[in-house]
Amino acid sequence: METSRRLVLIFAAVLVVAACICVEVSEAQTICNVSVNNLMSCKPAVTKPNPARPTKACCSAVSHANLRCLCSYKNSNLLPSLGIDPKLAMQLPGKCKLPHPANC
Repeated sequence: METSRRLVLIFAAVLVVAACICVEVSEAQTICNVSVNNLMSCKPAVTKPNPARPTKACCSAVSHANLRCLCSYKNSNLLPSLGIDPKLAMQLPGKCKLPHPANC
């Protein structure tokens, strides 16, 4: 009985450590100089069929992004696989009153 209780405690501790590591890794991931978490604040504004207006958090994330870098994703299969409409994504700088990069 005592051995199984120890195993459960050890397993729980391992899960807590693994969860903490996952959180740190996800927060450390960036795309075009912006954290993935910050960019995800824009998802409601770039998802069909009824995109929301971009929030202040979304526009702030876009304002800190390397927009030329983000343009490189417009023809990628990555955005649609994440449920993001590339055409709506390319409209974000204008909707946030930010300059749209040339040749994008």
